[in-house]
Order: sequence, then structure tokens, then C-alpha cells
Amino acid sequence: MSSDRIKIVWIYPDLLSTYGDQGNTIVLERRAALRGIPTETVHLRSDEPVPADGDIYLLGGGEDRPQILAAQRLRGDGGLARAVQSGAVVFAVCAGYQLLGHEFGGEEGQPVPGLGLLDIRSGRGEQRAVGEIVGDVAAELNVPRITGFENHQGVTHLGQNVRPFAKVVHGVGNGSGDGFEGAYSGRVLGTYMHGPALVRNPGLADLLLGWAVGSELQPLDNSWADRLREERLNAVLS
Repeated sequence: MSSDRIKIVWIYPDLLSTYGDQGNTIVLERRAALRGIPTETVHLRSDEPVPADGDIYLLGGGEDRPQILAAQRLRGDGGLARAVQSGAVVFAVCAGYQLLGHEFGGEEGQPVPGLGLLDIRSGRGEQRAVGEIVGDVAAELNVPRITGFENHQGVTHLGQNVRPFAKVVHGVGNGSGDGFEGAYSGRVLGTYMHGPALVRNPGLADLLLGWAVGSELQPLDNSWADRLREERLNAVLS
């Protein structure tokens, strides 16, 4: 960490907060507090410079025009790229996931330059993916089966320098025909999952926190969260 606390930066809530993904910040704050780890959360508007000293950066979902504007401003600012180079954690959802890549589809499907922080390319598919998504996470991440909600028309292709985040059990995910959902490289992880994702999947929240502190976390009692997760998984898969 950059200090004795975890600095969480919620990027551009005025542009990328359409689907309640701000709940991801609340989960990180709470699960850190339960372990006695202080946090500082910055809600960074799109007219403010991106601080390069954050520990965890969060990006949420958004519509086409806000996504394009967010990509333009983040490219021009450069703060997020500098933070990644310094080892920061990035967790991005849907539109945020797409703009981390080399390019994504604009309002008319035209390619729009992304940030190049993940080796992915996204475009627009013919059909919209709307509904529950379930996936089995890559074994090396040691995160239980994930559950979320997807609402996108994106098709994301993974390059050679990223690994798939999860294998789709139910739903669409990246939509590229490879059966995968999301991607990650180093401490940068993107997904199409809303829910919000960290509310539904506390194990994923703990993965990000563990990356930020650089050590194994004290386990928590997840019995209530696990019960809710099982209810959702049973409802989808039964």
C-alpha cells in the first residue's frame, strides 16, 4: 500500500455509475474495516485529475457517450496508467472493462481508442446480453464461483497478454465464442458482471484487498453472504 491505509479511487461516478456499481466501493470499505484496515475513498469526478497514489481503482458501467468521454479524459490524464505501472489494483465493470482495452465500439459501432491497460479489443455484437451470469473463476485466483448480472452488447476478444477471469457456466460473458467472462493481467481485472459484483462475491472483494495489501487476509465469517449467494446460484442453475 502507499500508506498505512488503503486508498480507493472511484473513477468518474458522474460518467460511469449507471448500474449501481458504486456498491463495490462500499463492500471494499466494509470488508477492510472488519479486518481493522483503514480506508480512504476518493470519489473522482471527470473534471479532476486522477491521483497516481491510489491502491485500488474502480470503474463502473455507463452508456456509450459517457464511456467515450471517460476514455478520452483518462487517456489525456494518464494518472491511471501511471498507477498501474506502480502496481495499483484496478477493477473495472462493463463499460469500464471495455475502455481498459485497446479499443471498444462507439455509438455506431465504430472503434474508439481505449487505454491499453488490458490486452483486449471490444466491439458491438448483434444481440444484447441481459440476465444472470455465473462463472467458474480461474483456479489460480482462488475465488469461489461467481454470480452477477450482465447488461451489454459488447463482444470482447482476449489477446495473448491477458488471462480469462472465468469460464461461463450460465450467461454470455465476453460473447466472443470462447466461453469466457472477463480478463485479467497482473492486478488489473475486468468483468461484465454487475450485481454489484463485489456485493455478490465477497471472495472477489477479498482478492482485490489482498492484492492491495500484498499479504494474506484474515478470514471473515461469510455465512450470511454465502447463504445469499447460494440462493442466487440455485435460482439461476436449478
